[in-house]
Amino acid sequence: MGTYVARRLLLLPLVAFGVTVLIFALLQFLSPAQRAALFVTNPNQLAQIDGIIRKYGLDKPAHVQYWIWLKELARGDLGWSQTARMPTSAAIGTFFPATLELTIYIFIPVVLIGLWLGTKAAVHKDRFVDHFSRFVAISLRGLPSFVWGLVVLMVFYGWLAWFPPGRLSLEADLYVKSPAFRPYTHLLTLDALLNGQVWVFLDALRHIVGPAMTLVLVEMALLVRVTRSSMLEVLRQDYVRTARAKGLAEPVVINRHARRNALIPVVTLSSLLFVGLLGGVVLAETIFNYPGIGKWGAEAAVQLDIPGVTGFGMFVAMLTVLGNLAADILYASIDPRIRLQ
Repeated sequence: MGTYVARRLLLLPLVAFGVTVLIFALLQFLSPAQRAALFVTNPNQLAQIDGIIRKYGLDKPAHVQYWIWLKELARGDLGWSQTARMPTSAAIGTFFPATLELTIYIFIPVVLIGLWLGTKAAVHKDRFVDHFSRFVAISLRGLPSFVWGLVVLMVFYGWLAWFPPGRLSLEADLYVKSPAFRPYTHLLTLDALLNGQVWVFLDALRHIVGPAMTLVLVEMALLVRVTRSSMLEVLRQDYVRTARAKGLAEPVVINRHARRNALIPVVTLSSLLFVGLLGGVVLAETIFNYPGIGKWGAEAAVQLDIPGVTGFGMFVAMLTVLGNLAADILYASIDPRIRLQ
């Protein structure tokens, strides 16, 4: 297992290098004046574009520009984001905790419900639970996430006034920004509990429920369908019939023999889902005015904020690389044969 993980870790720098080359190649479609914004560290430098072009060699050959940009990137200098009105690296650090918190509240129920319902549907094929799961999956995936978001917003905020948009109410936001509140992790629900402020926890949780409910409904449906299909394929295998012929209890056959071998496609989908959520769910965060990294990335793109878009793209690309690495490690832990490949 250690050798397998080491091989994957050795590939990580090469993949990261390829990501930087690809993003830099896309930046070459911009003019030197537009690329100069990547090296601006405060808004006062925006009037000194010509000097920045000369200083960072933006009028030199591409390989020279790439080396200079890579050194700035290694130092965490991603330019000044006009959208966030702060350095791009600081903007990522500011907006990502909100998205991470939302991702945690989405991912756990999606995986638990998806695995449970998909397994039940496969085991009880063509029975009520199977028909019900397929009906739910097709219904939920039949409409895009922004439609479900608008429905959830209209019903649970517009009519019932239960789950408001945003991240906090005005009173809770003022308290969180006061010296009395200590941000340990920048995850508001966790920090509220660590500060002993249950009312802030409940307020933050109310604001999370809307976008979380929308995305759980949509993403759970896909995981149910994939789990069901994978389980049905595994249940037809000879070793499952052999386990049943030996007289093993049905829960043992399903949980120990069948479901473990059906997890490979589920792990693939789950890792992609987790990375996608961490990269910011633009539509849900925009609809619910949730100040996550996806909402900031979308605003940066609309306002042609080159440093913001580049920093957001680099961040999501690196998350994808790390997510694929985590999926490879999970594959090896689920199926030992993969370690030998």
